[in-house]
Amino acid sequence: MRQLIIILPLAVFAALIGLMASLLTDEERNNNLSRLPSPLVGKPAPTISLPAIAANVPGGLSTTDLQGKVSIVNVFASWCTPCLAEHPLITRLATEGARVYGINHRDEAADAITWLRRYGNPYAAIGFDADGRASLEWGVTGVPETFIISADGMIVYKLAGPITPEALDRKILPILRELEGG
Repeated sequence: MRQLIIILPLAVFAALIGLMASLLTDEERNNNLSRLPSPLVGKPAPTISLPAIAANVPGGLSTTDLQGKVSIVNVFASWCTPCLAEHPLITRLATEGARVYGINHRDEAADAITWLRRYGNPYAAIGFDADGRASLEWGVTGVPETFIISADGMIVYKLAGPITPEALDRKILPILRELEGG
């Protein structure tokens, strides 16, 4: 009986570890977990009119900015560690010609400005969403989240979580090429 008391919890623990390991190594399942379905995909981008973070930061973001050319909208915050991890990929998109806009989510203006100065500002413009209301209209559940908007203002893709090299190469870049006719 004493051995059963020791062995049973160890067996349950080992089974849980095995289950978690299989989830972590199943690449396809892992990728699907980062893509939350969005009821907004296939619909027009929500109407927004956000102010700039500060006078010296390109800014203000409105729905009309997202029309006429394929755009990327990245929701970020200075306090968000995954936002920093994806920042080089956002910068890469911008330097390769993508039109990238930012929505600064529930942040302090001074912190956001410091973060942008330290790590660079790849955004064509940034809307300051101090209270998170605009992000809520976009269906944002946490930062970072990234949206691809077609030239006619429709949301065609949403990525919940940070952009990874794999997500960039396998999903985002092919969608951008398709929308831009190349």
